[in-house]
Amino acid sequence: MSVIYVLLTISIIVALVFFVAFIYAVKRGQFDDDYTPSVRILFDDELVKKRKPNL
Repeated sequence: MSVIYVLLTISIIVALVFFVAFIYAVKRGQFDDDYTPSVRILFDDELVKKRKPNL
């Protein structure tokens, strides 16, 4: 029965570590730009076409 308490404690500690890492990433601005990646795929072909003549 004591193994359950140890595993429960370890899982809560791991969950808290991941939660703190997530909060740290949010405060540092990791997830601020959510618009550019969705639009970048639409303009990839145009960027490649512009680069080829420059080679």
